[in-house]
Amino acid sequence: MHPWSMAETVAEIAARLDAGKFTQHVVVNVAKLVNMQKDQELLASVQECDIVNIDGAGVVFAGRLLGFDIPERVAGIDLFMQLLQLAGKRGEKVFFLGATEQVVNRTVAEIRRRFPCLQIAGWHHGYFWDRERQVVQEIGDSGATMLFVALTSPKKENFIQRWKNGLQVNFVMGVGGSFDVVAGKVKRAPKWMQKAGMEWLFRLMQEPGRMWRRYLYSNAMFLWMLVKGMLSERFKTHGWTDN
Repeated sequence: MHPWSMAETVAEIAARLDAGKFTQHVVVNVAKLVNMQKDQELLASVQECDIVNIDGAGVVFAGRLLGFDIPERVAGIDLFMQLLQLAGKRGEKVFFLGATEQVVNRTVAEIRRRFPCLQIAGWHHGYFWDRERQVVQEIGDSGATMLFVALTSPKKENFIQRWKNGLQVNFVMGVGGSFDVVAGKVKRAPKWMQKAGMEWLFRLMQEPGRMWRRYLYSNAMFLWMLVKGMLSERFKTHGWTDN
């Protein structure tokens, strides 16, 4: 993982675009780290990424507790907005992939309103699995240099990893449910909850029936992973190792 600030992340992406380097980006949170323990395909997809940001208050807290210098959480949707602004300034062409047809259409309309100088190469909804190769070809033919994929995890990570050589873009990022937020389908937590690391609670309040099992399981598993990590570091400190 790259424990960078938002500004450092945007600067690194801009530098890689200047250098013509392909960049596969991902953010990780508690649920994704837990799923990576048992999903080898997801693990491989994340490991192949060039930039791995920390999007999740739990991961920030755990990392700091283990002694890592993590300046801040880099929320995927906030980085998405920053990169749209960057793309507009640079003249990059962007493509949006994911969500329902209605949501992606509303997302594009809203982004055009917010970023009138942005060049939009195209967009496509996220229900394309019966014609996956054709959609990849459509993205490649669009002339887009930056691609934002709004699919659920692990679909988006594995899709990007599977097709990265055929997408013909310079930058690709999975943005999860960001289109739903931009389109106004889902509300973001108030700023104070975001700063307090409680955005997950706001989401749980909006979708309790769907989210409670996920948070209960992933948070419990992550807590166990953290305890094991802390014990491991303690054993190393006291020389309690098998070596």
